Amino acid sequence: MILVTGATGHFGKATIDFLLKEGISANNISALVRDVTKAEDLKTKGINLKIGDYDNYASLVEAFKGVDKLLLVSGPDVVNRGKQQVNAVNAAKEVGVKHIIYTSFERKNDAETSPIAFLAKTHIETEKQIKASGMAYTILKNNLYLDTLPMFFGEQVLETGIFLPAGNTKSAFALRNDMAEAAANILTSQGHENKEYSLSNTENISLQEIAQDLTAIAGKQINYVSPPQEVYVDALTKANVPAEYIGMFSGFAEAIKQGEFSAKKTDLENLLGRKPTTAKAFLKEVYTSK
Repeated sequence: MILVTGATGHFGKATIDFLLKEGISANNISALVRDVTKAEDLKTKGINLKIGDYDNYASLVEAFKGVDKLLLVSGPDVVNRGKQQVNAVNAAKEVGVKHIIYTSFERKNDAETSPIAFLAKTHIETEKQIKASGMAYTILKNNLYLDTLPMFFGEQVLETGIFLPAGNTKSAFALRNDMAEAAANILTSQGHENKEYSLSNTENISLQEIAQDLTAIAGKQINYVSPPQEVYVDALTKANVPAEYIGMFSGFAEAIKQGEFSAKKTDLENLLGRKPTTAKAFLKEVYTSK
């Protein structure tokens, strides 16, 4: 039995769809959900729904019973995620889950000096706990999703251009669906025990190059401006962007600038059996109709 957590989220739901495409029968796939009303589509597909809450250890123990492979999709609650994932790993160990696959993140800097330390801490702690658990594990070091770029650029990017203090460092951003497909391939094949995989693109690209791609797609000049951090923060503050979003956007921009998401090698192509989706192809799909 395969169980996918975060099953109503983008990554979990996509992984389940790829499992079905791989020929895994729906009755051999379980989905951990907190609210069954948000999982009607999964129920329609015949997926086993397991009610569980990361904050309720007993519910996780019950949900994980009979599971051979567990895809632990990192939770969205950055503040409480550490404790929640401790619960998930301990519950999996208690009931005898054989193999746990965890969605972590690509990075160069594990220290508190990382501009995304707020994000990194719980991932690093969870990785260590999984490795110490005695269960077979696979750590997926997911690069920054291409899917998040429009959020960083803003809705008016084709009118205003890209305004982000990310410098000219290149990054190997990859598509979330490609990573979900890779996760499904790992869940349905052998030889992945006690391995860490870099799920990055085969190309590294700068935001200046992305602006050039957007220029070609939009048929008009799209500029990229990389302001000083303080100028960026001031501009977002004056635009009434909530402080927590300003912190997140500026942190990720600095991480891009420092090369946290650049990659000299990647396992994504091998896991997919094809080239990952390029940034240009993603941008064309998102912005052609705008």
